[in-house]
Amino acid sequence: MNKKTIAPAGKNEVHPCFYREAAGTYGRLHLPVAPRCNIKCRYCDRRIGCVNENRPGVTLRIFSPQAALAYARKILTRDKRIKVIGISGPGEPLANRETLETLRLVHREFPGHVKCLSTNGLELPEKIPELKAAGLNNVTVTVNTTAPATGAKIYAYVKRGGKIYRGEEAARLLWERQREGIVLAVAAGLRVKVNTIFIPGINEEELPSLAKTLARLGVHLMNLVPLIPLADFSRLRPPGAGELQKMRARLRVALPQMDWCRQCRADAAGLLIEEEEEAGQKCSL
Repeated sequence: MNKKTIAPAGKNEVHPCFYREAAGTYGRLHLPVAPRCNIKCRYCDRRIGCVNENRPGVTLRIFSPQAALAYARKILTRDKRIKVIGISGPGEPLANRETLETLRLVHREFPGHVKCLSTNGLELPEKIPELKAAGLNNVTVTVNTTAPATGAKIYAYVKRGGKIYRGEEAARLLWERQREGIVLAVAAGLRVKVNTIFIPGINEEELPSLAKTLARLGVHLMNLVPLIPLADFSRLRPPGAGELQKMRARLRVALPQMDWCRQCRADAAGLLIEEEEEAGQKCSL
């Protein structure tokens, strides 16, 4: 399947994470307003106040919704290439009420910009109507497995409805919610990308069947992300470049692959190809 089979819908053609040709021309702005999380991934290490790492879960600061709007005004005035405004953490956006408030504020002021969100999917199903009303165009869901036994190795716990789930029960619940959220998002007209962490020795054998499942659900694009060995998985090895390339080739048979991801910070700003251009390091209020 050719990389260019990803057909952008309307203004989504400017989204550098959904459309390869946009990555060198159009930029994105991540607003870090969501510090709290409702699951514990064994590979996750969130850091606030950090300027030395370029990876997900890292930001220099947390903004309130009003401060995020003021920050967006400043960045968008300075860099006209930015056409996408997103929220990707540093925690789980849908576990933070500030996320929807921020989306509403920025959509009211910048209705012509694409709005996107990254989520683990646990709270996605019931949030679709509010997200659409807040101007959301694109959503990325992190799905690492559909198998409860594998999920039990990846997730330490899942919190929902005041209850903490562990082991296979937690993994089963998470996948059920992810699947439902993806189906509802596609039905609502949102463009859906799935991020999948490639964890050698844990989920690699399941990845081809996962890609087929996601394609059947209507996912538009898959991003196979190499493990960054951190936290409980600090002693695991990441996939090599050759492994990553070969696996993407296998998955591309079922679903288009994003192979230009830079694993951005939660406060990234500018062109996707400019790794050093991060919001936390470039601008302060």
